[in-house]
Amino acid sequence: MCGIVGLFDMRGKNEIDRQQLGRMNQTQLHRGPDEGEIYTEPGVGLGHRRLSIMDVSTGQQPLFNEDASVVVVFNGEIYNFRELKEELLLLGHRFRTHSDTEVIVHAWEEWGEHCVDYFRGMFAFGLWDRNQEILFLARDRLGIKPLYYAVLENGLFIFSSELKALLAHSDFDRTMDPYAIEDYFAYGYIPEPRTVFKQALKLSPAHTLKVKCGQVLLKPHQYWDVPFVLHDSMAVEEVQEELTIRLREAVNLHLMTEVPLGAFLSGGVDSSAVVAMMSGLMKEPVNTCSISFGDPAFNESRYAQMVADRYHTRHHMEQVEQDDFDLIDKLASIYDEPFADSSAIPTYRVCKLARERVTVVLSGDGGDENLAGYRRYRWHLYEEHLRSLLSSGIRKPLFGLLGNIYPKADWAPRAFRAKATFEALARDSVEGYFHSVSITGDKMRQRLFTNSFKHSLQGYQAIMVLRDYANKCPTQDPLSRVQYLDMKTYLVGDILTKVDRASMAHALEVRVPLLDHKLVEWISGLPPALKLNGGEGKYIFKKALEPYLPNDILYRDKMGFSVPLASWFRGALSQRVRKAILGPVLTETGIFNMIFLEEMLDQHQSGRRDYSALLWALLMFESFLRNVLYGDNMLDYGKGFGVA
Repeated sequence: MCGIVGLFDMRGKNEIDRQQLGRMNQTQLHRGPDEGEIYTEPGVGLGHRRLSIMDVSTGQQPLFNEDASVVVVFNGEIYNFRELKEELLLLGHRFRTHSDTEVIVHAWEEWGEHCVDYFRGMFAFGLWDRNQEILFLARDRLGIKPLYYAVLENGLFIFSSELKALLAHSDFDRTMDPYAIEDYFAYGYIPEPRTVFKQALKLSPAHTLKVKCGQVLLKPHQYWDVPFVLHDSMAVEEVQEELTIRLREAVNLHLMTEVPLGAFLSGGVDSSAVVAMMSGLMKEPVNTCSISFGDPAFNESRYAQMVADRYHTRHHMEQVEQDDFDLIDKLASIYDEPFADSSAIPTYRVCKLARERVTVVLSGDGGDENLAGYRRYRWHLYEEHLRSLLSSGIRKPLFGLLGNIYPKADWAPRAFRAKATFEALARDSVEGYFHSVSITGDKMRQRLFTNSFKHSLQGYQAIMVLRDYANKCPTQDPLSRVQYLDMKTYLVGDILTKVDRASMAHALEVRVPLLDHKLVEWISGLPPALKLNGGEGKYIFKKALEPYLPNDILYRDKMGFSVPLASWFRGALSQRVRKAILGPVLTETGIFNMIFLEEMLDQHQSGRRDYSALLWALLMFESFLRNVLYGDNMLDYGKGFGVA
């Protein structure tokens, strides 16, 4: 795992500022503490920070082809590189190293921009072809590895693994994008391709980008998508057997390494499945790591221990308590833009715990999106069924009225929160799903923001992100459709972002076998009823795993990897929360209705309402402003926060 940076002069072949490139590269030292190199030629500069995983002795980057006309900087792993190397050798290419990186330059020579079609793995890379005068960027199919870019006013194109490297360039414009702020307070993260800064973008998963001198418009190209094309009919038993074979093959592929390896083990189905497969493939006991909580409502540690005991792993556990709130400023500096998933706290801790023992871990991320594991899928299908019973002309005014007059009951079980259900039924399918995944509804954001900030949005609404992906979805099946939406938004923008930054902050590589694209393609072709069956998510996955895991693991209620924010904010942390949210940093932005913020705090801390998700989002935004946007220049915050 590594960090990459690059500079490219789109207006000519001016000399690249090596000091500038070096500073940008050094901001990503945590991603690659083992080695760091930069390369420049007229008009082009590439930098790399290396965490040595494969070909430790000779895999240094930037890496060149035989005549040095093609050079690449690469972050990730190409798991099928040995097979590709054999194919490329037969085609006449010569290799100098044993690294997967070298496969990229020769694959480019042989197949050009279609080289990505041949790669099986997680990757983000920048490649310069001097003969064609092309800079080529690519990101893996599911977005496991990040890639940011920007075009500066002086015509310089810059890219990097993390936003902090772009921020290190002296000409980067830190003006915030109001659309991104609207997205953030709706989703709790900023979905691709937008970033919090107007000048920077994320290269979306499964996209490539060609940049040439004199080019004016940059248009990324999508090279893959989740197909959701149903397979030929198979018996349930055949599906179970095939799924187990494919899962084992994907896990085995991800065991490729020359350094110590382990696994995250939460006690949930997905991580337990990965550990079960690893245990059957490895000669040594698996190193497993998990996090526990003092609050029993959030503590899965006994389930993790159950799996560890069954497979005789070397199990390590650490407890998270509420003093981990002190991590908030650290998290802001890690994520570089507002990020409101509170499970970043235990994720950071489990990565630190794992890195004390191994350099590479496998995780179970991606199982919920692939196999319909989220409870919200069950509720969405229920709501879709009710929507189908009435025409929109009757349904919208009827349930809209009921949603307005019914009291809000955050304290009640989900089944009795009729207000939320009525409001969802008044909406169309995409609106209903947006309502279930957003951390704040449209009405609350209307109260959250000032009139001047709402004016800057010019009618933009965060739901447009989901509508855009829904229009591109290759299936109209209601379950597959929301799985697709999650793969394009929540999976990449939240889950994978959270794990990449938390792990790389500790120079730890995390691999996700459940997101092997071959496995994802095959699972997408299974009938939806085998994924969500009678209210049981991951139905076929659990059936296939019955020989490997106890029912207490497979069929217990899903808990999730979260922290008890609501009680934290009413207890020992109440004054700290109040001071941060009502303090000068948020006040001076001009973004927030401070009267509403005070009202919200009062209602939450009195126990009348649960605003914990929004409070956490505000805390993370405030910390972003202090630690990232202004940093050492925080004294200037009164001059405005550059929202345009």
